[in-house]
Amino acid sequence: MTVALAVTLSALSTLAAGTANAAGITDAAGIADAANTPGLPEAAGPANAALAQAGKITNDTVQLELRQDGVLHVKETVTFEGGAPTRSLVDRTRYDDGNDRLYQVTGLKGDATLADASITLKGSGTAELEYDVKGAVTPLAGAQELRWYAVGGWSVPVEQARVTLKGPAQLQNLSCFAGPLSSAIACTEASMDHTGVTAEFGQQALGTGEVFTVVVGYPTGATKGTPILERRFELSNAFALNAVTGGALAGLMLLLLGGIGILYWTRGRDERVVGHESGAQSGVENGHFAPPDGVRPGQIGTLMDEQADVIDVTATIVDLAVRGYLRIDEQPRQTYDAPDWTLVQMPNAPVNSLMSYERALYDAIFDGRDAVLLSQLKGSFGHKLGKVRDALYRDVVTQGWFARRPDSVRTRWTTLGVVLTVAGVVATVALAWFTSYGLLGLALIIAGAALSVGGQHMPAKTSKGAGALAHTLGFREYLAGGDLGGDVPVAQRVELFSRYLPYAVIFDSVDRWARVVSSVNGNGRQVDHLYWYHGPAEWDLSKFADSMRTFTMTTSGAISSTRQFRSF
Repeated sequence: MTVALAVTLSALSTLAAGTANAAGITDAAGIADAANTPGLPEAAGPANAALAQAGKITNDTVQLELRQDGVLHVKETVTFEGGAPTRSLVDRTRYDDGNDRLYQVTGLKGDATLADASITLKGSGTAELEYDVKGAVTPLAGAQELRWYAVGGWSVPVEQARVTLKGPAQLQNLSCFAGPLSSAIACTEASMDHTGVTAEFGQQALGTGEVFTVVVGYPTGATKGTPILERRFELSNAFALNAVTGGALAGLMLLLLGGIGILYWTRGRDERVVGHESGAQSGVENGHFAPPDGVRPGQIGTLMDEQADVIDVTATIVDLAVRGYLRIDEQPRQTYDAPDWTLVQMPNAPVNSLMSYERALYDAIFDGRDAVLLSQLKGSFGHKLGKVRDALYRDVVTQGWFARRPDSVRTRWTTLGVVLTVAGVVATVALAWFTSYGLLGLALIIAGAALSVGGQHMPAKTSKGAGALAHTLGFREYLAGGDLGGDVPVAQRVELFSRYLPYAVIFDSVDRWARVVSSVNGNGRQVDHLYWYHGPAEWDLSKFADSMRTFTMTTSGAISSTRQFRSF
């Protein structure tokens, strides 16, 4: 004979609290956590009042069977009045600080349809249905807990609800709650038979949207059920510092330090050679101009900063003039007119002796014409400057100053850094969304950014290039404050100091050397122009310094506008 234990409302509350503490089972607190999850059914309110008037459920009878595999099989008979009601299932609750708990309802059969965690009854009067629930069992310390929201979430009120539960082992404890999802109020009744295997629960008068929850404890190992968890995205969890992310960041620091060491070994070698071979060099041999290592102005700029710059091209134009390949004629102008110059091709100039980048620039300037205004250097000039830049980079490799083209080295490393940065962004989003390892993605972003910036410093000179740089810097030191050629014959000073001028353009000392050039000539008296620079009427060398400064600035601006070279 089956002996039932009827539990009153107040006694049941005491029983639930005592047994939960003994077995480590959560009850009201777990339901309260579930209430924090968006999208869960709520208690009846004004919005549901109209639905409640449209019909009701007179009786909802549920039979639950917990199987050893942890699946809860449900058979349900619903008797209702009015239109067919719908039920919003509790399919997600808050599990802990980082995860949500999922309840998966599958295999629905009978007089109902399931769509998006919502059950809609079919027919009128009575509906029978059955389905399976996965994820309702939680292993605890010394026990297992079954928690399921057996009845509720209906679009109409429920007058009477009864739940019968059978399981694979004896019950250790039981409790039930009714009302809003977060309610800790005990249900109307709960009982178990004398064998402790079957439990019955009952509840009177559930409001629209209210939930009838049953919680039962079983011994450890009664089922193989486990909760189904889904990580919840939160920034505080997405970028957690743990052993994995901390180790990755530490590894990144080691890689960055290693990269700095490599840069020091490659570029630091330049500094060591420069320091060993430093010292001022005049660039004069036997009274004639002889730059250290025969380095031309355009080559110096690329050698020093590993970039083919605007200033390199400007200095080369001046160099071509002082060497007799072209002449610079300053145009007359009114007070508010923009300054302009004509570049004139010198007849019989040995253009075939020009270096490749010089010839490319010479052809870009004249392009089949004998003279051109500086202000008209547009169109084909801009496109051909790309050939000048490429020729400059090829030249420094041909000279043996670099093993590879500096621009190719920079591009390769910078591209790799950009790719790594983009991959880091994608990885950060993915890792932060699905795991707590978002810091690993950030580590990739940092590494990529560091590689992109460091890539600009990756071109390394050869030993020969470092030596040429040391001699070039010595020449710069001489031009900045060395002897102005007191031992150079007077007749050679104009030419010699003019040859210095393109290098002064590179070394940013145009004003000083332009004034030096304007102060001397072959016979000791002032003249109206130089052999390579002609001014307009009423112009003389006293104005040369201002004219030269303006010319270099205007020329650099014209080259910059072509977008083929870096600006200053």
